[in-house]
Amino acid sequence: MKTLLLTWWTGYIWSHCTVDALEAWYEVIIFDNLTNSQQSVIDKIQSITGKSPKFYHWDLRNLEDIEAVFRENSIDAVLHFAGLKAVWESTQKPFEYYENNVTWSMNLLQVMKQHQCRNIIFSSTASVYNPFAPVPFSEETPTGNTTNPYATSKYIVENMLRDLALHSGLRVINLRYFNPIGAHQSGLIGEDPNDIPNNLLPYVMKVANGELPELRIFWDDYDTRDGTWVRDYIHISDLVSGHMAALEYIQKHTITLVDRASAGEMQQISLSQLQNPNMYDHETWFFEIFNLGRGEWSSVLEILHWAREVTGKEIPSVIAPRRPGDIGDCYCRAGKAKIMLGWEAHKSVYEWIEDSWNFICKQNKG
Repeated sequence: MKTLLLTWWTGYIWSHCTVDALEAWYEVIIFDNLTNSQQSVIDKIQSITGKSPKFYHWDLRNLEDIEAVFRENSIDAVLHFAGLKAVWESTQKPFEYYENNVTWSMNLLQVMKQHQCRNIIFSSTASVYNPFAPVPFSEETPTGNTTNPYATSKYIVENMLRDLALHSGLRVINLRYFNPIGAHQSGLIGEDPNDIPNNLLPYVMKVANGELPELRIFWDDYDTRDGTWVRDYIHISDLVSGHMAALEYIQKHTITLVDRASAGEMQQISLSQLQNPNMYDHETWFFEIFNLGRGEWSSVLEILHWAREVTGKEIPSVIAPRRPGDIGDCYCRAGKAKIMLGWEAHKSVYEWIEDSWNFICKQNKG
């Protein structure tokens, strides 16, 4: 597998993944409409790697644009990052989230099928887990009963991918993220949203450097150890190394329908289907789910405390009302990825914050 197509939106995860893919000698093709990102990040990637990805300034809503990319390139795998991703915003703009995250994914998958591109790594989320299930969440934890349109949109795409794996021979690795955080050690790329951030650490960093007056902590009466919600944070470099491990895995493995079902991992498959595998138009299928997290958790107040230590800044904060769609605790079991992918997260909490602060400081100097 040599050529990767990356669909991207905010540029944060995409840019770090592009760096690792180029350094691993993949050919990288980028597809985006630059709605929420800047083409200048490509120059920064070239500064880090000495290489540049092939860039298409086109749009996933346009089937002709997608088809042109596949006609002009022999694409071995797609890393599908594209989509809107803010929980609170999705409660205010649900139809935008369904269109961006679901309809445009359908466009991509349709063209992949037409061009017989069978391998996809999907950027999903821990938000698909049933919020009433006990934590920590494992890959076997029930999904659904989602609390916001963002999570629902990802849940729908996950089920689309499962159907296509089962009935059309698509080979899928579904990565459920648990709160990416941090920045590249070079300080050249990181998360720097234009408006008030939806994610915690960029919000903290903007208060620390004086861009925003205070951190709004969205309520302090959750049923957690200090009343603020807790999350399983993972450094962006660890998250990206999980994608590289997934790419290696998808190249090396294929699993038969009967083998997977006998392992009890796809309860949706009925006995009659298993007894008649000829009903499918392919011989094997591949759909794997992995949590990408640390299996540890930190609260809002703990992150704030550590950020004050690392930056030396006061970082004022206030308690604000709860946001629609938020849940109290969300953290994972990450053992499956360690066993099957040989992957685990290594970066510490101080490295998350140090790298983010280094990125913010370099941005300000620039």
